[in-house]
Amino acid sequence: MKYFLMLLIGLTLSSERSQAQDNFCGIKNTSFKAGESFTLKVFYNLGSMFVGAGEAVINCTLEKYNGKDAYHIVGDGRTYRTYDWIFKVRDRYETYIDTATMLPIRFIRNVNEGGYKIYNNVGFNREASSATSTNGTFKVPACVQDVISAIFYARNIDFSKYKPGDKIPFSMFLDDEVYEIYIRYMGKEEVDTRYGKFRAIKFKPLLIKGNTFKGGEDMSVWVSDDGNKIPLRIDSPISVGSIKVDMINYANLRYDLTSLVKKR
Repeated sequence: MKYFLMLLIGLTLSSERSQAQDNFCGIKNTSFKAGESFTLKVFYNLGSMFVGAGEAVINCTLEKYNGKDAYHIVGDGRTYRTYDWIFKVRDRYETYIDTATMLPIRFIRNVNEGGYKIYNNVGFNREASSATSTNGTFKVPACVQDVISAIFYARNIDFSKYKPGDKIPFSMFLDDEVYEIYIRYMGKEEVDTRYGKFRAIKFKPLLIKGNTFKGGEDMSVWVSDDGNKIPLRIDSPISVGSIKVDMINYANLRYDLTSLVKKR
């Protein structure tokens, strides 16, 4: 549960430090708008059934940050109170993304997971290729992302340029380290979720080996095959059992959710 919100979103860390990937430079936002909100629910496999144990709510607003127009995106992840006695999670991640470059200006991580607390406030200096966190200043690649900005950036990838099996790499800064991330494009298919049946784009993120994940490409992620590319379903084994994460609610999408084939 160390990376609770990242597990919900479907992006985690690779096991190698970055060699300055610049793959996430120069993209334009065509997939989301200020005012967008969506909710993801986490289901844990308990024997023969999946039980809902928590959820994450992600909201996007438009604000000014140091004189720049910025998307302020907040992700709040929590376990339901009936499960707090087992493992209480109260996570909050924030990013401010420059609307002109789609690169993060500031990233804030404030998590409390089973009493394990982390607070880190990171400011990015693009001219100096550095990131200054609560703990110090670190060199970073020019187009480095944080964990939330990377998700919204990835929603703007033109997957028609890739064929199934292709890797899409980029760099991410988290916990005062730079990591190489990639997602492997798997193609398109229909996926059944608790919200309904969708036409979807499928990919697999590379996972770091740790207490929760075995590492490798065991996690599968589906996003809507329309202009929004909103997360629909995440499916992954964990150290004990498995989880499913489904989109259960949304509001103020940039486009109609035309990928929805049939609502439950």
